[in-house]
Amino acid sequence: MTPRWPAVLWLVRHGQSAGNVARDAATASGAERIALTARDVDVPLSELGQAQARALGRWFGTAHEDGRPDVMLSSPYARAVETARLFREAGGCAPDERICLDERLREKEFGILDGLTTQGIRTIEPQQAALRALLGKFYHRPPGGESWVDVIFRLRALMDTVSLHYGGRRVMIVSHQVVVLCLRYIIEHLDEAEILAIDRAGDVANCAVTEYRFDPAAGHDGALALARYNVTAPLRHADTPVTAAPDAMVAARG
Repeated sequence: MTPRWPAVLWLVRHGQSAGNVARDAATASGAERIALTARDVDVPLSELGQAQARALGRWFGTAHEDGRPDVMLSSPYARAVETARLFREAGGCAPDERICLDERLREKEFGILDGLTTQGIRTIEPQQAALRALLGKFYHRPPGGESWVDVIFRLRALMDTVSLHYGGRRVMIVSHQVVVLCLRYIIEHLDEAEILAIDRAGDVANCAVTEYRFDPAAGHDGALALARYNVTAPLRHADTPVTAAPDAMVAARG
């Protein structure tokens, strides 16, 4: 009988993006807005981000004990698609493996806070800064944007699709920092305090690997068990710099 869940599920954050670089520059200069003209969906990888994606692909092609993914799912955002494409070109999966885009894997939407640094939020949207401080990042929803709970809602539907179509397969998801964390929340049945503690411990690194393996003995139908989190071995193996700046069209984390 086909297992309910993939044999292996890898969650990968995209490589360093031009948005990460611009956010760092804006924060260092004390600017209120990040100097980007493209839509968040169109922000590409930086040159370092491209190198990180290739390093990850080479590692999966030569050094990973569980083999290569045979299902590739990606956020439709340019930085995630480019990461998946370069990963494939570097041998991380079969050269004819289709990269399936799923809008449920998109970045958390920041709405009215798009493009603002942390200082910019305090100065330009002080009411939202106060509301976020009151509600916390898990529940705060900026006008036109999403809370973490909203992201979790769409990711629960995504996991239903994974369960329905990819049982027993080796699946890789290429997405964003908040998506990786929210998938951990769903898969591991965490609560708000637990997932926010993981978030406070440090950012998800660009092209870091979070891995789950199917445990047939867990529960009635088996379950996905965390094998490793936020592993940067593929980059270190290739002497590629590791970066972990928050995704940003908005500089405030999450």
